[in-house]
Amino acid sequence: MSFPARRPRRLRTTPAMRRLTAELTLAPPQLILPAFVREGLTEPNPITSMPGVVQHTMDTLKAAAAEAVELGLGGIMLFGIPETRDATGSAGLDPKGILNLGIEAVRAEVGDELVIMSDVCLDEFTDHGHCGVLDAAGNVDNDATLEIYGQLAVAQANAGAHIVAPSGMMDGQVGIIRQALDEAGHQDVSILAYAAKYASAFYGPFREAVDSQLTGDRRTYQMDAANRREAMLEVELDLAEGADMVMVKPAMSYLDVLADVAAMSPVPVSAYQISGEYAMIEAAAANGWIDRRAAILESVLGIRRAGADTVLTYWASEIAQWLKEGK
Repeated sequence: MSFPARRPRRLRTTPAMRRLTAELTLAPPQLILPAFVREGLTEPNPITSMPGVVQHTMDTLKAAAAEAVELGLGGIMLFGIPETRDATGSAGLDPKGILNLGIEAVRAEVGDELVIMSDVCLDEFTDHGHCGVLDAAGNVDNDATLEIYGQLAVAQANAGAHIVAPSGMMDGQVGIIRQALDEAGHQDVSILAYAAKYASAFYGPFREAVDSQLTGDRRTYQMDAANRREAMLEVELDLAEGADMVMVKPAMSYLDVLADVAAMSPVPVSAYQISGEYAMIEAAAANGWIDRRAAILESVLGIRRAGADTVLTYWASEIAQWLKEGK
């Protein structure tokens, strides 16, 4: 027998052979589209640091949700940007606040044909930009914030969210939200916990997307980038408190954490391909340094390969369109 006896290249000889032997594939139901709706807009507002992504009007948000249904996406994750902010983020609780109206509009547009998810956090609604209320010393008050998170989750469930997604990394947030939802009669509303959310330099463009008022950072409540084992503790706590799904955020710089979580989680695992990851690929592609479509697909495949059942990505609709066209 000629050397070498084993030739793995045999299974790479043609595109058809590579499709046949692929260990995983991308499909639209695995993709979740993050979307921003801003109060007071009459036209979509482009986000300069995220080419191709906009702050939606109510009408364009509904159109994006309808397109997501047509493309077969798994879900849409909604974020709201109010005109007026205060210290406690009261615009998030207002049934007529922009996020709750956005949820209501999308639910009216698509019904149960698309899973509608909503961000349970205060950072978009506070005049200081933190994910919780502040105490007299200016620190984020974990326990005072929990009560508001419960109210936020109920308001979003009332508006029509199928899944609420607490992203603030407050200790105990999942348990409080589960209790509040159940007491309000929303036992069927699920919780997607941002279980392992890191304080990342790659959130920069998102700050523009939600017009963040933050000064300083969120390192006292989001996880330290150096810590891997701690993510397992965070996930275990959220599972014990009743999380129906868990998330790792960011995705691409934390694939080791994602793989760890996927290996131990008894519930579906999501990963969020965040704004900075999106912006880097778009910028490199715009300069002609990389093949845009190939890089996008490879990046999302990498997240799936690490163990994500679903991926939140700003390219969700575009990827789904490529898959629909068979490209």
